[in-house]
Amino acid sequence: MKTIYVCSDTVTGIFSGIYDAWKAGMTEEECGIALKGMLEQQLFCDYVEVEETEHKAIAVEALIKKHLGRQAYWDIYHAVLSSDREKGDAVLGTMLAAKTLPDSTKIMEHLSHPKVEKVFELSRNVGGEAHALKGFLRFRELENGVLYARITPKAQVLTCLAPHFADRLPLENWMIHDKTHDMFVVHEAGKKWVLLWDELWNDMDGNLQFSEKEMEYERLWKGFCHTIAIESRENPRCQLQHLPLRFRPNMVEFDEKS
Repeated sequence: MKTIYVCSDTVTGIFSGIYDAWKAGMTEEECGIALKGMLEQQLFCDYVEVEETEHKAIAVEALIKKHLGRQAYWDIYHAVLSSDREKGDAVLGTMLAAKTLPDSTKIMEHLSHPKVEKVFELSRNVGGEAHALKGFLRFRELENGVLYARITPKAQVLTCLAPHFADRLPLENWMIHDKTHDMFVVHEAGKKWVLLWDELWNDMDGNLQFSEKEMEYERLWKGFCHTIAIESRENPRCQLQHLPLRFRPNMVEFDEKS
C-alpha cells in the first residue's frame, strides 16, 4: 500500500513531509506527498498527517545542498513556492531519483524523468514571476511614512522579492503584501526583513491611508504616462506580452480610483 504524507502548502510543511518519507526508506512507487486542502484521495493508499517542524525542514535543506548541490536546491526551493498541487510529489520523486544516480548532483540534467522535468518547469515559472514582479511592483507611501506594496502572485514569491528590495532600500521602512497567500514581508530600516502570515490584514487593506505627497506623485506619474503615450502606435498584443493583465490592478498607472 502506498503511503501519502499530507502536509501544509509551505516550505516547512513540504520539507517535513519529505523528511518523513526519506527516513522511512521508501521508493518512489511506495510514497508520495499531498497538500492539505488540495487532497484527492485514492484507493489503496495510507494517508499520514505530517508533524511539521523547523528541524525537519533544515535537515532536508542540508541534505539537498550536500548531495544534490546548491543549484538543484534552488530549483527545488522555487518549485516548492509554486501554486501546483503536485509540487511536493514532484520534489520527493526528484530526490528519490537522485539516489539512483552515480553522481546525484547531475539530477537536474535528467529531464527525461517526469518528476525532474516538472520540478525544472515549476522552478522556471516561479523564477519568471518573481523576476517580473521586481519590475512591476509599485511601492506607495502611507501616512506614517512606510512604503507599502500589494501583489497578487500565483506563487509564494515573497522570499524571492525580499532580498532584492532589502538590498536596494536598506534604510527604508517597507512592506510587501501578498494578498493571494495572506502573507507579507516587513522590513525595518537598517534591519533584516521578516516573513509574516496574517489573514486579518486583507480586511484592513482597503482602508489604508496614503500620504499627500504620495497622492501628488501618483497624479504626476499618471500624467506622465498619459502624455508620452502615442495613440497611433498603440499595440495591445505587444503590451500583453511584456505586461500581462494580471499584474496591472496593483500598478499605480493602471489604478483609476486613485
